[in-house]
Amino acid sequence: MARSVYVTGIGRGDGRQVIELGVMELLTRRVDRVGVFRPLGHGGADPVLDLLRSRYRLVQPAASMVGTTYAAAGALQAEQGTDELVSRLVDRYHAVAEEHEAVVILGTDFADTGLPAELALNARLANEFGAVVLPVVAGRDQDAEAIVAEVRNAHHAYTSLGCQVLATIANRVRDSHAREAARELGRHLPEPVYVLPEDPALSAPTVAQIADALDAEVLLGDHNGLARDVRDFVFGGAMLPTFLTALTEGCLVVTPGDRADLVVGALAAHSAGAPPIAGILLTLGEKPGGETLTLAGRLAPGTPVLSVPGGSFPTAQKLFGLEGKLTAGTPRKAEIALGLFETHVDTAQLTEQLSVARNGRVTPMMFEHELIERARSDRRHVVLPEGTDERVLRAAEVLLRRRVCDLTLLGDETAVRRRAGELGLNLPLLAADEVPEGPGAHARVVDPQTSPLRERFAELYAKLRAHRGVTPELAHDVVAEVSYFGTLMVREGLADGMVSGAAHSTAATIRPAFEVIRTLPDASNVSSVFFMCLADRVLVYGDCAVIPDPDAEQLADIAVQSADTAARFGVEPRVAMLSYSTGTSGSGADVEKVRSATELVRARRPDLPVEGPIQYDAAVEPSVAATKLPGSDVAGQATVLIFPDLNTGNNTYKAVQRSAGAVAVGPVLQGLRKPVNDLSRGALVQDIVTTVAITAIQAQALGTRPGSGASPTADGPAGDAD
Repeated sequence: MARSVYVTGIGRGDGRQVIELGVMELLTRRVDRVGVFRPLGHGGADPVLDLLRSRYRLVQPAASMVGTTYAAAGALQAEQGTDELVSRLVDRYHAVAEEHEAVVILGTDFADTGLPAELALNARLANEFGAVVLPVVAGRDQDAEAIVAEVRNAHHAYTSLGCQVLATIANRVRDSHAREAARELGRHLPEPVYVLPEDPALSAPTVAQIADALDAEVLLGDHNGLARDVRDFVFGGAMLPTFLTALTEGCLVVTPGDRADLVVGALAAHSAGAPPIAGILLTLGEKPGGETLTLAGRLAPGTPVLSVPGGSFPTAQKLFGLEGKLTAGTPRKAEIALGLFETHVDTAQLTEQLSVARNGRVTPMMFEHELIERARSDRRHVVLPEGTDERVLRAAEVLLRRRVCDLTLLGDETAVRRRAGELGLNLPLLAADEVPEGPGAHARVVDPQTSPLRERFAELYAKLRAHRGVTPELAHDVVAEVSYFGTLMVREGLADGMVSGAAHSTAATIRPAFEVIRTLPDASNVSSVFFMCLADRVLVYGDCAVIPDPDAEQLADIAVQSADTAARFGVEPRVAMLSYSTGTSGSGADVEKVRSATELVRARRPDLPVEGPIQYDAAVEPSVAATKLPGSDVAGQATVLIFPDLNTGNNTYKAVQRSAGAVAVGPVLQGLRKPVNDLSRGALVQDIVTTVAITAIQAQALGTRPGSGASPTADGPAGDAD
């Protein structure tokens, strides 16, 4: 039987979608088959179900996620009674529970449902489903005393109806009341109580949501512009100089459509970054002429300009009632919601309360979750050289929101801030010399061109590369390049690791590491692995990115490094040294190279299960292994697969990625004293987040921190690429 959590409330406006998303996140870290069930829905599109289906890649049929509609439930209840309604919903629920290891149940929303005794119905359904209850109480616009009373009443209401309460959550609480409410509630209730503050970034609607609500015509703007949060409204009626002083960051300018001066002025201010606005909403059905719109599009490309037929006053009335929503089309808000949940809920405690045993399978999502959790557990500092790249900035926002690591973004500070503003990101950036406040993750911006570190790095680089004819003057130019600057930050202990490559080639990313970061004492080469996340397991492929044609010694080194990397990330290493023949069935120089490398691995690491030469199918498929290598401890169950050359490895990982739908995480570099990792230039935001988390975990294993007093050696380069 599935372990189920019934997320419910006591009234409207509790923002429980944040908690539903957070609970789903916790369960998908433990098991791979998590179902969703909403007993009663309004019919039509369901934004929360669409979000959960999209984010967690659910294969559950959409029709099975909803028991019935409120209208149908009301009619059935009136005709045949509550017992019949509950009976049918229980049948629908069990059909979902039988197919899943855990189920998140989304309670009724108390919004125009037409159902009597709605709280009692939620309680009865939870009991009939055998689910624990997680009540959520709205704390918005209430002081601490009122919040405490509401939470205690909610707890009593559900326990008095026989429910097992997992925990209780007060959501959308003002910061000024959150701590007092949490302290007081901890004294009164036996189960955990969590208090989540109001987050303006969640309650702010996007420009697209406003356009939909007002049925506005989009005159200008791209997808990114429409995804910006609207944090304020500024109504334009004054003359331009006065109007410009009223603009605020993230505001939506609302002005009659015939005020071309305000339209151009607002967009010019946005382009200058003083301040970046969310967009412009034109009223009265008036639209600027073609020349003005063309100029507007050039001043601030992508910035939305909307038009509505109504006047400013009725438009304002509609605007002030709008709030942001979590939908599949607002992935940023989902990350913000998870960051809020993980910051204010003791996720380890709540996971323990859920009592869902982890199964033996490791899905791609479970692997990614584990990386994020491990990185968060001992926060490190990672430098991202491509500070103005859109994907990097979006990834930075996710990493900070979820407190994965601290960051340094390299680039011109004005350009970085302007780009973040253009993208509508809520990305608090510190200047190079600014001291962070509070326990949250932070990011700062450093410009290699103007940083005081440039002279220090130039002196160091010239010393390291003097044997290659590098002069101080040349070094001064080289270290201003972002990949070199970031790498030298890592070498000098000013950052724990670096991730680059979204806008740079692999060579540009890793050459500086070869030149200035020494290899580990037990590693003679720098190599790489990919974590290949298949449907039910994670395999490690090496080397698929660095060494073109390794000899037997290098191949053995790759195998040992890859096994250690696998173990570090929770994959039990069983090493297969791949070839076109298995065992003693083939001969030739290529086979002999693999055979020699296998013997070298056994000599260096007698504790490591290794088999080779072996073909891929015999390495991973038990039925083939039983025929070709019966009795092998590795054949049929290999987890680390070492390819004989880069040509084979690179093509194989891409073939498996595309044909089998595997998630390929990497390349992850190994063998360096400090972690530097490369990105594909086609990397998605989630790829960057995952790679940064891996880099942070590598830094944890190496055990040094920025400012820890580590004294990097400067006696010459290791692993020169030239």
